[in-house]
Amino acid sequence: MKVNLPKGLSIAVVASTYAVAALAGYFVFDVLGPSVPELWAVFIADVVATVVVWAVGLALSNVSVYDPYWSVFPPVMFLIWSVYKGEWSLPVILLLLAVWFWGTRLTLNWVYTFKGLAHEDWRYTKYRDKLSAPLFHLTNFFGLNMMPTVIVFACMLPGFKIYESLHPANALTFFGFVVCIASACIQIVADRQIHRFRAENPGKFCNVGLWKNGRHPNYFGEIQFWWGIWIMYASLEGFDLLVLAPVAMTAMFLGISVPLMEHRQLANKPGYAEYRRQARILI
Repeated sequence: MKVNLPKGLSIAVVASTYAVAALAGYFVFDVLGPSVPELWAVFIADVVATVVVWAVGLALSNVSVYDPYWSVFPPVMFLIWSVYKGEWSLPVILLLLAVWFWGTRLTLNWVYTFKGLAHEDWRYTKYRDKLSAPLFHLTNFFGLNMMPTVIVFACMLPGFKIYESLHPANALTFFGFVVCIASACIQIVADRQIHRFRAENPGKFCNVGLWKNGRHPNYFGEIQFWWGIWIMYASLEGFDLLVLAPVAMTAMFLGISVPLMEHRQLANKPGYAEYRRQARILI
């Protein structure tokens, strides 16, 4: 059942949902205690919190309730982990600064673009309209809620491993930090440009600023951010299989997010096909 509330009250409902999800996750982590490895306990708590958010979205017939989870969980979890571990080394502080800068920016952008619980993102509406009810609910739970949670948690693993490193920060650690900050700044500029363009040119696709030569600079910034986190980890512990984490994030954007947006733009925005031939995918 769709709930038609003002934007402020809608945000309050989402915030309350996340508070309940956080409490549920904490309870699960506390119950699991020493019975499972710590990061497995965090992952299970993350899954339980996601189920809470999914359930509220299901009750409200709005998958968009999940949207801010992407940007809220990593900074909050890393800060809690620092307190839990009592770890405040320079690499950890750099990680916290990077993730909180990125997460705050992304969450504020969600607040700015969020229209209220009566509105659902077009991507979710597309699946809701196209699929049968049983198939949509399966897609909603596993594809739209759980898959992003799993991928983001996987991309957080290099960050969690920074807490365990005994090596001091080095030049490459700072380089990874700069990559993270630069990535969030690219997203800030890209989002401001597209918001301004849409307000002045309703119904048209953005092709100015960062969007002139790259069709998805905001996605580029998101992908690059998680590579920055991995670079910070690799600077301390070297190259290993955790490189698959940012690879998975890159694959999700290039294999799912970009094609969905491209298909919509081609169908709804005259001239986009020509722009697509002239501008690169990301930047």
